Amino acid sequence: MIIAIATDGAQVAQHFGRCQSYTLVTIENGKETGKSVIDTPGHEPGFLPRFLREKGAGMVVAGGMGPMAQSLFEQQGIETVVGISAGVGEVISMYLKGTLRSGGNICDH
Repeated sequence: MIIAIATDGAQVAQHFGRCQSYTLVTIENGKETGKSVIDTPGHEPGFLPRFLREKGAGMVVAGGMGPMAQSLFEQQGIETVVGISAGVGEVISMYLKGTLRSGGNICDH
């Protein structure tokens, strides 16, 4: 499983499409086995779900995301988790503990 976390620095970004980067975290057998950071390739409607699928993502985590984007991720087989306001390490910890759940969508527009 690869989790794509929309990030601004070491924190989850408020909006997946306007983040500085994506932190890609690989989870195998209940443990983090790899982590890399990639710059955001830009924000064009429909592009990011395909781009992250090509990177192997099965889940995307962000503070906020519009319903159309969530639908596009779903079409790519990628689960969305929104409403997260935490650091990357905390997100990974929550995922490993089985407590990472969507909350209120905190997208600010």
